[in-house]
Amino acid sequence: MRNLLVTIRYDGRSYHGWQVQNNADSVQERFQEALYKVIGEKPDIKGCSRTDAGVHANMFCISFHTEHTIPADRLPFALNRFLPDSIAAVSTVEVPGDFHARYSCKGKEYIYKILNSPIRDPFLTGYALHYWQRLDERLMNEAAQHFTGRHDFTSFCTVDPHRQKGDFHRTVKNISVTRDGDIITVTIEADGFLYNMVRIIVGTLLYTAQGKLAPDDIPDIIKALDRSKAGPTAPPEGLYLNRVFY
Repeated sequence: MRNLLVTIRYDGRSYHGWQVQNNADSVQERFQEALYKVIGEKPDIKGCSRTDAGVHANMFCISFHTEHTIPADRLPFALNRFLPDSIAAVSTVEVPGDFHARYSCKGKEYIYKILNSPIRDPFLTGYALHYWQRLDERLMNEAAQHFTGRHDFTSFCTVDPHRQKGDFHRTVKNISVTRDGDIITVTIEADGFLYNMVRIIVGTLLYTAQGKLAPDDIPDIIKALDRSKAGPTAPPEGLYLNRVFY
């Protein structure tokens, strides 16, 4: 029995997230269909994360056990024959038998893209949040630095008993807000993320740019352990799972 780790990329606009759902299209369902056409098996596949509707992935990892003998380096080409254009298999490697795409993960990096321009760009619709008022990325970055370190991120989590239980502590290793022309990118790396954590952090940073919060307010919001103290949940279209670390 082999354990394979497949890395894919996907455009999340057409999907209601990664996980299979009863009445909505999902990335997992499309991947399972393609995999069955290639290996003739329906293994129990493990995804590295749960992404929401409209969220994209530059890197998403999937592990599964199989007895099929297809060479690992040939599997992405075979899968791409059957995957929709919005999903692409990038690579496959063999991993130890006890490897798990989710539980073996040491950390993830997300990015959030904001088109900061008075004029919308039709080629970025669905791929970046359009925000027409001028944003001060330096002020946002100053506020963002308060998130680094290990904290209880209850104030930055949409509580869902089906998704999140137990410890709400996470360690943010790096966070930055940068600008390239009209594109502002929020980059955040942590050992794990709570439900909607990145989108709530982005919404809070936008509140800072709007003058509704000061950068020095962030520590008190973290300590409050109260979702109502933080900013709104930013829309999904600007969010990308960018890197997964093992």
